[in-house]
Amino acid sequence: MRPHPNEHDPELADERPSKTQLKQQMHSLQALGEELAALPEQRLAAIDMPDALREAILTYRRTKSHEGRRRQMQYVGKQMRAADEAPLREAVAAFKLGSAKDTLRLHEAERWRDELVANDEALTRWAETYPQTDLQRLRSLVRAARKDAAAAPEQRSGRGYRELFQFIKPCLDSEEHE
Repeated sequence: MRPHPNEHDPELADERPSKTQLKQQMHSLQALGEELAALPEQRLAAIDMPDALREAILTYRRTKSHEGRRRQMQYVGKQMRAADEAPLREAVAAFKLGSAKDTLRLHEAERWRDELVANDEALTRWAETYPQTDLQRLRSLVRAARKDAAAAPEQRSGRGYRELFQFIKPCLDSEEHE
């Protein structure tokens, strides 16, 4: 049996990636393909990619059986080799960042709601931070949320709490877009 040409020459061995490295790259591309397939329709349509890759992703989305999806995702990974990976990764990262910002904004609204219900000083801070707010409406919603919170658990409707949250959320959104 003849030795492999790269076995005795370490310089040639370093030029080609190992089988393990090739498998890792393949799995990485396949994972990126799965993330692309999970993007909303409009986001996916806006990304510049080869037509064969786009068609493979759309076919993956239409496939219902587990084995069919697994095999189609392998095909997506194969098509990913012909695509420029960087813009695809950027598109997925931009989408994830956007949803993370939305989540942070919701947590901020929840925090403000809890503070407004808990004490009157929060109302003063809110008025200083968001002077464009209809303070009369805000005070009314805070009173309703406090009344709801003070009621016995079986008598709570949660309506005041929800309405206060729905009032706060757009105020935070308009602040961010200004």
